[in-house]
Amino acid sequence: MQTYVDRGVVSGITTLVARHGKMVHWESTGFRDLETQDPLEPNDIFRIYSMTKPVTAVAIMMLVEAGTLAIDGELSSYLSDFADVLVYENGKQIPPEEPITIRHLLSHTSGMTYGLFGNTPVDAMYREANVFSGDLADLANKVAKIPLLAHPGTVWNYSVSADILGRVIEVISGLSFDDFLREQIFEPLDMQDTGFFVPPEKASRFVTSYTRSSNGSLTVGDPMTESAYDTRPTLLSGSHGLVSTARDFARFAQMLLNGGELEGKQLLRPGTVEMMRTNVLPQSLIPIRIGFWQAPGYGFGLGFSVLTSQEKTPEPDNNGTFRWWGIGSTYFWIDPIDDVVGIVMAQLNPPMAGRMEQDFQTLVYEALQN
Repeated sequence: MQTYVDRGVVSGITTLVARHGKMVHWESTGFRDLETQDPLEPNDIFRIYSMTKPVTAVAIMMLVEAGTLAIDGELSSYLSDFADVLVYENGKQIPPEEPITIRHLLSHTSGMTYGLFGNTPVDAMYREANVFSGDLADLANKVAKIPLLAHPGTVWNYSVSADILGRVIEVISGLSFDDFLREQIFEPLDMQDTGFFVPPEKASRFVTSYTRSSNGSLTVGDPMTESAYDTRPTLLSGSHGLVSTARDFARFAQMLLNGGELEGKQLLRPGTVEMMRTNVLPQSLIPIRIGFWQAPGYGFGLGFSVLTSQEKTPEPDNNGTFRWWGIGSTYFWIDPIDDVVGIVMAQLNPPMAGRMEQDFQTLVYEALQN
């Protein structure tokens, strides 16, 4: 990991490994901020972007277990604006062959899109509508007025589905999305530094986010001070809104590896977690792809990618490993076979196609064999 810092690929990296429920490695190298040369510390705070999605998925499944939400319930039963949603097909807008369900949203087969990674007419509509403005209610209202990219259940397409689920959580629970996550997940799991913004007393632990300039050098994308994360945002994004630490996210991941329980706190039943980490995609939709990126051998469950063909992946993964990542260069994997949780956190946006994670994971599994 030090070589990535020495070569100027990233400013700093934090890595963590837990095995058999115990933390066996937690280290940082490099800097929290290049200008100040503040050393990166293991408990520093990172923007985790799309690693927010699995947290949203767990919140949804808690409501399913509570009986207040049906996983195969129609989205329009909870958000009525989606009752008349249409599908864009060959230049026309037609009724969907089946309604959008909560399961579709969890598995990114809802037919929705992002507007960020594609050049379809529907992606253009998302950009024109500026869907990521206002709050979750505004986002859901805008998305409901835009046709779907495909019929629900027919394609895997990375999308705003987790943001729509965040709004479902607000409507069902009567709480703001951040309050629900705090009360039902973060406090029970003692995730002390996870939330939608960094309060002033923790600002000194917030890592500067970098991007790569045309000459290859790192330039500040979002600073550690005067950051966009200084205050509670209007949009509490279920897709990409959270900040966290390696320690906090490892506790979340360990809960999942334990079958929904951590230190006596049972968030989900083992059977629910098993369902979440089971691939739901037909072979025709594997491997999953986002733009030019793809994950060989990986399908998708309810909130995570899931390895179905270990001989096809470049990672040293066992079948059944489930994982996800964030566009700011944060990654995690959960391996039920070897009983391992792995975390890699840096702040480079866009990332370098997961190479750091692959290298670190290779080192981890080589160590397990020695």
